[in-house]
Amino acid sequence: MKLYEYMAKEILAQHGVPTPGGRVAASPQEAEAIAHELGPVAIKAQVLVGGRGKAGGVKLADTPEEAREKAAQILGMDLKGYTVEQVLVDPKIPIDQEIYLSITFDPIAKKPLIMASAAGGVEIEEVDDALIHRRVVDIERGFSPYIGRKWPMQSAFLARLPKSLRIFLGRCTRCFARLMQNS
Repeated sequence: MKLYEYMAKEILAQHGVPTPGGRVAASPQEAEAIAHELGPVAIKAQVLVGGRGKAGGVKLADTPEEAREKAAQILGMDLKGYTVEQVLVDPKIPIDQEIYLSITFDPIAKKPLIMASAAGGVEIEEVDDALIHRRVVDIERGFSPYIGRKWPMQSAFLARLPKSLRIFLGRCTRCFARLMQNS
């Protein structure tokens, strides 16, 4: 299933997962209007490829006027073979630490697979495999903060996540499981 970032965030929000609450803009003027409401923002190209930031498809703006300028730079650009027709205007969020966190489908176990790394989320393909922690989740039991604390030593990184992040991960896992059941 391929979704634009804004679509994925809408689905996550419907399942109780907190999201920044940005909105989509199809013109620089729309991006400026959204930034008037949100304050400093991130302008993100909405294309179905990864590596948007490194390719120039993600820009930060501190003012609404700057948001308009950044959106004008991104809209219409060719990003890895895709023409950018919309941008997501998200509130700019201060980042203390970046981690990589994903839920995918493990075709061998036929269950959701959580992958996480303290090495961050940019170019995860380049991260040493030993630094990426994996855990298959029983779709019937899901993921709960309690289960996260009881993971074996090879998943110590995941077990040490703060409770709020384990709750977040549990909600994401339940959302993933519901999407799998409905597809």
